[in-house]
Amino acid sequence: MPDLASLPLLVAIPVFAVAAAVVWFAGVRITRYANVISERTGMGQALVGLLLLGGVTSLPELAVAISSAVAGDAALAVNSVLGGVAMQVAILALADAMIGKKALTHVLPDATVILQGGLKILLLSIVTAAIIVGDVPVFGVGVWMWLLAIATGLAMWILSRVQRTQPWLANESEYTKEREDELAARKAEQDADRSLKWAASRATIAGLVIVVAGYVLSRTGDAIAEQSGLGQSFIATVLLAVATSLPELSTVFSAVRAGLYTMAVSDIFGTNLFDVSFLFLVDLFSGEEAVMSASGPYEGFASIIAISVTAIFIVGLAERRDRTVLRMGYDSLAVLLLFLAGLVVLFFLRDTGAG
Repeated sequence: MPDLASLPLLVAIPVFAVAAAVVWFAGVRITRYANVISERTGMGQALVGLLLLGGVTSLPELAVAISSAVAGDAALAVNSVLGGVAMQVAILALADAMIGKKALTHVLPDATVILQGGLKILLLSIVTAAIIVGDVPVFGVGVWMWLLAIATGLAMWILSRVQRTQPWLANESEYTKEREDELAARKAEQDADRSLKWAASRATIAGLVIVVAGYVLSRTGDAIAEQSGLGQSFIATVLLAVATSLPELSTVFSAVRAGLYTMAVSDIFGTNLFDVSFLFLVDLFSGEEAVMSASGPYEGFASIIAISVTAIFIVGLAERRDRTVLRMGYDSLAVLLLFLAGLVVLFFLRDTGAG
């Protein structure tokens, strides 16, 4: 494969645009297949959104993380991961505006996403602790990153069981899990004659397309970043985060249009869980002394932004207030404002990070 990161700017921009269009189309299709898989298997939207959509749409981030670490640019990988997590939560705020008169956190009936968000905050807290106090390598990986890997495994185990136990459901007459399940079933009726094998095979193809096109996006985004004149840390957090978040953008918007709100939020929180865990692999493949020890205020603040925007949505999910402004819930507006304010701070911190 050619070195896409070294493409000249006039070539990188159109390649980036084409890859973005391909990712968008594939993301729209895989949402349809994910709904069919959810209906045929009975797994539920939260689990399918976590494992299928979240897992597939996180693969471009994995490609960037590993390739950057192997190339000796672990700082780029760390900044891309942390920036991508916050960027993807901001996508939920934009998706909220598509609903209109109802807030996304009001119409979301499945409380499993609260658990997903809480577990994500736990993983991000481990990363933030590693940045603040430093890390010590053990068997080639920092101690904090070993803890991150263990916590990720525990989180996935908990989430795999919650679908069977369903500890509690939202008590809302208009927006219930049963109503959402009924809507999902009606959406799947267009593929009533399609088998689980059909949906799984096409979801696999769409996933491969997203992986390849997403990787092209990230590398051409890197080429654009290198020639933009801004600090690498800031570009990794913004431009590369935008590039690797386009799969989530297409899948989330498609799910929200179809009324599959649980799947949309689980897609984002699921992707975030996978993305944060990739920092273990960055440390493993970097060949450096405990990658997180080389991080600084920039990375720490990026992690805090990711924690904060997630916490705001969890508060909104627990409160379920049905008030909107500018076509979105108060929590979504707060997330957007916090994210934009955070970008301003990161811009001025861009020379204080590892990059």
